[in-house]
Amino acid sequence: MTARTKLVIGGVAVGLLLMPLIGFWMSLLVVLGVPAVAYLALDPSQRRRLRRVSRKQLDR
Repeated sequence: MTARTKLVIGGVAVGLLLMPLIGFWMSLLVVLGVPAVAYLALDPSQRRRLRRVSRKQLDR
């Protein structure tokens, strides 16, 4: 499991755990925000590689 995958899973888990405490909309913001921030933290070359790999998997 890559570090990126662990980060996404962690963001979803934290969002689900926080849902009863902070409400639906704030937890939804965490669930969607953590992966978005992780994607934006990548270098442009890493983003290109990620898009290329995603396209290859969709072409199967």
